[in-house]
Amino acid sequence: MVRVNQSSNPRSVVVLSSGTDWRTRAAGQKRSSGAESEIPRKQPAKIKALQQAIGMANMAMSRKNWSAARYALSRACVLAEALPANVAVAERERLSAARKRFAARNTPAAKKAKQAKATATKRAGGKKPAPKKSTAKSTAKQPKPAPVRDLGDRFINRAALGYGPTNETR
Repeated sequence: MVRVNQSSNPRSVVVLSSGTDWRTRAAGQKRSSGAESEIPRKQPAKIKALQQAIGMANMAMSRKNWSAARYALSRACVLAEALPANVAVAERERLSAARKRFAARNTPAAKKAKQAKATATKRAGGKKPAPKKSTAKSTAKQPKPAPVRDLGDRFINRAALGYGPTNETR
């Protein structure tokens, strides 16, 4: 005996068992996939439902809601199988791309890309853009030369540096 649970989750299915305690009843409870949901009868409705399922899967993946993405992908797969092979080719390509993205969610490559993206945003956020200078004023202004320091009457001891004797005496 199967009945829909009265909880707020529309995807949960409760299988009532003959057990008298809640523990055995809860053991028969399982989360349904999108494959159990009903499929529209007419082909345009199937294509529209497939497009919606793929869109929901992509949105859930961008929000890192993996359980919702799994549900939407399984629903999209069932809808794609219900359609003829030559229909909705673009949707099938989108579905395969979404499945690849879902499969790569915990791979080292995905983690590396995530870390690289995080460091790039940190760097970009830290720098402030330089103020733009107008070209008319920059041609008129010349940069000031650095001030020359007066070092006084100093001589380099060339003999100490190994260049031989010097004629200078103090």
